[in-house]
Amino acid sequence: MRSPSVLRLLILSVPLLIVGCGGSDSAPTSSQTPSDSVRRDVEQSIASLNEMRESLSATIDTSAVDKRTFKRVCAPVGKRARQLGADRGWEVQQLATKYRNPAHEPDAEARRLHEEFVTSPELTERWIRTTRSGHEGWRYARRITVQPSCLACHGPKDERPAFVKKDYPEDRAYGFEDGDLRGIYAVFVPDTSTGDAF
Repeated sequence: MRSPSVLRLLILSVPLLIVGCGGSDSAPTSSQTPSDSVRRDVEQSIASLNEMRESLSATIDTSAVDKRTFKRVCAPVGKRARQLGADRGWEVQQLATKYRNPAHEPDAEARRLHEEFVTSPELTERWIRTTRSGHEGWRYARRITVQPSCLACHGPKDERPAFVKKDYPEDRAYGFEDGDLRGIYAVFVPDTSTGDAF
């Protein structure tokens, strides 16, 4: 016969087992997102970066796309992302499986996040807890959606501007349609930059 203390332990363990069996599809809890202040700062910063991208892309004259268009439209977004990372102590990237520049190829974790956006078109953003280069922290991903003007460079393969074909011989960033998933913004926020230890 079991002693009362063993029986009591078993009874108390059952609710913990039930709670612990919740799948990854369960609603986010405080342990699945950073503090409100960190979350707001990251989400608002990336929303602002995305608004900048959309505003600049709306200025593209699709009949006259050349290197100057890239310098005027695409380059400032990358520059702002780097500055945002430097100012905040974050790693801010624009990543895509169909990349033009190999520097934008996603790592394995970002590739898994990208796939979540592919399989769940309604998903706009996602937080995960992770470790990068030995540092614990949070990684935020947000969808980048193709705008109509983006198709001047990212539409049919044969219709890409000459400078793209010449400068990016390994280009994969074509064949998109308006509204497609272009890639993701990926932001790593180390705990050391927030004081938001887990």
